[in-house]
Amino acid sequence: MDFSIPQATQELLDRVREFVQDELIPLESVYLQKGFGQMLPVLDAKRAKARELGLSIPQIPKEYGGLGLSVLDHGLVSAELGRTPIGHYVFNCQAPDAGNMEILIQYGTDEQKDKYLKPLLAGEIRSCFGMTEPEHPGSNPVWMGTTAVKDGDDYVINGRKWWATGADGAAFAIVMAVTDPNAPAHFRASQIIVPMDTPGVTVSAITPFMGHRGEGWASHGELTFENCRVPQRNLLGPEGAGFLIAQERLGPGRIHHCMRWIGICERAFDLMCEYAVKRQVAPDRPLASRQFVQGWVAESRAEIDAARLMVLHAAWTIDHVGPKAARDNISLIKFTVANTMMRVLDRAIQVYGGLGVSDYTPLALFFRTERAGRIYDGADEVHKISAARRILRRYEDVSRA
Repeated sequence: MDFSIPQATQELLDRVREFVQDELIPLESVYLQKGFGQMLPVLDAKRAKARELGLSIPQIPKEYGGLGLSVLDHGLVSAELGRTPIGHYVFNCQAPDAGNMEILIQYGTDEQKDKYLKPLLAGEIRSCFGMTEPEHPGSNPVWMGTTAVKDGDDYVINGRKWWATGADGAAFAIVMAVTDPNAPAHFRASQIIVPMDTPGVTVSAITPFMGHRGEGWASHGELTFENCRVPQRNLLGPEGAGFLIAQERLGPGRIHHCMRWIGICERAFDLMCEYAVKRQVAPDRPLASRQFVQGWVAESRAEIDAARLMVLHAAWTIDHVGPKAARDNISLIKFTVANTMMRVLDRAIQVYGGLGVSDYTPLALFFRTERAGRIYDGADEVHKISAARRILRRYEDVSRA
C-alpha cells in the first residue's frame, strides 16, 4: 500500500500551508477580537490574493475555474486550511457555499448557473442552505414541515428553517421543501433556489451559539417563509429528488468537514506542544516534563494519525467506487474524527490552563464552534446506528446463505 503523496499534490499543499502561515494566521488575533464583519474587507483582500495565485475553489472542476482536485486531494488541502478558522472562507471552499456550488454544477440549468453559480464561484456572493427545521429533528431528514405548493408558474413556500450557516448577507438560499406530501417519504421534498430578496423570506433571527451570535458567514440564521413566491424554474434537479441530492451533497461534504477537523487537531496539537515545552511550572521545570502532559501528547498524536488515515481511506473509496460504496466509511469517520477533535482541543486547553479558555488563542473559538460537529450532518448516534445496521446486515446475509 502506497502512502506517498504525489509530487504535484505535495507542491500544492506546500503553497497552501505557506499562504495559511504567512497570510492568515497573523490575522487571527484581530479576527478573534473584531469578528467577521469588521474583518471582511481584509479577508476579501486575501480572497483576491488566493484567486490570483490560482488557489481558490480547489474542489471545483477545472472547466468551472477551480483546481479540479479529487475528493482525496481536496481533503489534504482542507486539512491545511482547517488550521485557521478563516482558511476555508479565504479559499472560497467554505460550507455551505462549497456544497451549493457542487449541486449547482451537477443539477443546475444553464440559467441557474449563469445567475447563481458563476458569481458564487467568483466569490462575489454567498449562499445558504435551508434544510434543518426547529420543529423537526435533524435525525429524521425526510420529516419536515416546509412546503412548496404550485400556483400557476410559481411555487409558494411556507415554513421555517434554522442553522442556515451564512444566511446573514447571503444572496440566495437552496431550500428543502415538501412538494408532494403523498409521495414515498424519500421523494416528498425538492430543492428550490430562493433569492433572499424575494418577498416573504426573512432572516428572522441569528441563532446565538455557545454564548456568541456571530455575523455574516460566521453565523447561523433562522429563515421564515411566508407565502414566498418563486418561479418553478428555480427547482434544482428533478421534483422530489431533494433528499437524494442532499445525500450526494453531504457525502463528500463530510470528508471536507472531517479533514478540516484534522487541520484543527493539528493546529491544537502544535499549540499544545509549543506551550508545554516553554511554560515553566517551576524554575527549569517545563510543563512538558510532567507525565500527564506527556500522556496527552502521545494519545493525541496517535488519535490524530489514526483519524487522518481513516478519512483519507474514505476519500479514496469515494474517488474509486463512489459515495454509496463508502457509506460505512463516511459514517465511521464522522463520529470518530469529531470526537478526536474535541478530545485534542480539550487537552490543549487544559495544558494552557486559564489562557486556554481565553480568546488570546484560537483554542476556545475552535472548541465552541466545533462542538456542533458531533450534531450536524448527522449526529454521532445516527451514524453509529446506521453503520452498525449495515455491518450486521452483512453478517445476517452470510448466516442465511
